[in-house]
Amino acid sequence: MKKSILSLASAMLFVFSTNAQKVEFEEYNLDNGMHVILHQDDSAPVVTVAVMYHVGAKDEVDGKTGMAHFYEHLLFTGTKNIDRGKWSEITSARGGTGNANTNWDRTYYYQTFPSNELKLALWMEAERLSHPIIDQKAVDTQNEVVKEEKRQRMDNAPYGKVIYGDVYSHIFDNHNYGRPMIGYIKDLDAAKLEEFQAFYNKWYMPNNAVLVVAGDFEKGDAKSIINDYFASIPARTKPERNKVIEPERTSEKRVVEYDANIQLPLLGLAYKTPAMSERDAKVLDVISTVLSNGKSSRLYKKLVDDKKMALQAFSFSRPLEDYSVYIIGSIVAGGTSNDDIIKEMDEEILKLQTELISDKDLQKVRNKFENQFVASNSSVTGIANSLARNYMLVGDTDRINKELEIINSITKEEVRDVAIKYLAKNRRVIMDYLPESQKK
Repeated sequence: MKKSILSLASAMLFVFSTNAQKVEFEEYNLDNGMHVILHQDDSAPVVTVAVMYHVGAKDEVDGKTGMAHFYEHLLFTGTKNIDRGKWSEITSARGGTGNANTNWDRTYYYQTFPSNELKLALWMEAERLSHPIIDQKAVDTQNEVVKEEKRQRMDNAPYGKVIYGDVYSHIFDNHNYGRPMIGYIKDLDAAKLEEFQAFYNKWYMPNNAVLVVAGDFEKGDAKSIINDYFASIPARTKPERNKVIEPERTSEKRVVEYDANIQLPLLGLAYKTPAMSERDAKVLDVISTVLSNGKSSRLYKKLVDDKKMALQAFSFSRPLEDYSVYIIGSIVAGGTSNDDIIKEMDEEILKLQTELISDKDLQKVRNKFENQFVASNSSVTGIANSLARNYMLVGDTDRINKELEIINSITKEEVRDVAIKYLAKNRRVIMDYLPESQKK
C-alpha cells in the first residue's frame, strides 16, 4: 500500500510539474507565407526575437559547400540601413545580445533585448532578411572568420573532428549529412560573389522562415510591428526539397582516423537513427541516458569507475530532420585496447536487447528528462528555439508540450525493441580515433 501511495504521489507530481511548465503560444501566417509564433511571458522584462530559416548544410550542392554556415556569419555584416560592422554595436548599446547557429537542416538567428526594444529587434531581423550587405568585402572578411572557426573547433581541438565532421562521412554515403556542416574551405575559397548572392536569393525568403517572439510584450503591439516590417517582404518560389534516402547498413564498418592533437585514443560506435520527429528517436534518447549519458550511466560506471579502462564514457545524439545520428564513445585509458572497450560496450548493449530495464532506471530517466525540459525552457531564449525547431523540423509546434508526455509513455519493452532494431552490430560504424604518433 505504501508503494502504491508513493507511486500515486510521484504520478501526481509529474502531472503537476508538466502542467505548470506548459508553454502557451499563438501561431499564424502572414500573407507572404512567413510563419509567426508568439509566446508571452512577463516574468522578466526581456523579449527574444528569433528567425529560423529552413536551409542548412544538407541543401548545398557539390563544389559549393559551406554556404549555409557562412551566412550565419555574413548576415551580421550590416544592411542597407545598418552600417557595415555596426550590428553588434547597436545590439549591445540597447542592452541586447544576439547570436546565430547553423546545422544541416536550418539556420537560426536570435536576439534578446529589454522589452521596450521589441520594435528595434523586429526591425533588425526584417533588415537582415530584406537588405543584407552581400559584397566582396563582406565575403572576404567572413571567409577568414570561418577559417579561424574551423581551425579552433576542428583542426586544432582534441577530438574536434569526431564532434564536428569526420564521423558523419562514414555513416552517410548518399545523404548530405555525410559532409561537414561547416563545409570545405576549398569550396568557399573558390566561390564567386554571384554564387553567394544566389544562395541567399534561393533560400532566404519569408515563406521559408519562422519568426518567433517570446517574452514580455503586448500581442497587439507585436502583431502590428510584425505586419509593418515583414508583411511587405515578397514571397518567392521555394526550391523543391526531396529527401535523399540513405540505405540501411547491412554490415559493420570500421574506420581509423588520426589526430595530432590527442594523446589518448577514442573509440566510437556510430549509428544512423530515425528522424527527430519519430517516436523511436525519443526511445533512443532514453537508451542513451541509461547506457552512457552521465556518471550514473551503465557504461560510465563500468568502464571508468569499476574497471578503470577509460577516462571517459559518453554518448550524444544529433537529432536531425531526415535522419539522426547516435554516437557512443569512450576515451581509452593506457593499457587498454579499443577492442577491449568494444567488448564491454557490446555486453551492455546486449543487456538492453535481452533484458528489460528496471522500473527504477526508467523513473530515473523520466526525472532527468523533466529536469532537462525545465532547464531548456527556463528562459524565453530557450523557449523561442524550441518553438521554432518543433514547427520547422518536427512539423508540430506543440511538440514542446508533448516531449515529457512521450518520454513518460515509453515502456521497458519499447526500450528493448528499439535497442534490437537500431543498435545491431551490422548497422554501426566503429571509429578508432588515434593519436598521430600511432600512425604506421
